[in-house]
Amino acid sequence: MRFAIVAAEFYEELSERLIVSAKEVFEAAGGEVDLFAVPGAFELPLAAKYAAQSGKYDGVACLGAVIRGETTHYDYVCNESARGIQDVQLQTGVPCAFGVLTVENMDQALARSGGGKRDSGAHAAHAVLALVKVRQQLGV
Repeated sequence: MRFAIVAAEFYEELSERLIVSAKEVFEAAGGEVDLFAVPGAFELPLAAKYAAQSGKYDGVACLGAVIRGETTHYDYVCNESARGIQDVQLQTGVPCAFGVLTVENMDQALARSGGGKRDSGAHAAHAVLALVKVRQQLGV
């Protein structure tokens, strides 16, 4: 199996933590991983679409973080990145997980990255693996 991780670099420290845990999950399942970086969460859907359409990957984990600020920019980025990632998997049939932290502050982001039971990087990789298994079971 081969997987793509598409990661938003805007919060680089958080992305690195999410990447490490997602990569560990994929590799523990016997998968190979390719990493692709984009500037922010808004760019994740298009990069995921490129990866999914390439035919090289069994699944794509989309990782990053959006932390609420003083403007409505947060709402637009969160909504559109989530919608876009969902659209990619529905259009291509390639599992694409939403491993984007959508949080109020850095403390919440740190609590949801880099280990522990709330690690969104690991959760995204597990979601991709679960959908790959369902696809295999159904023969699609």
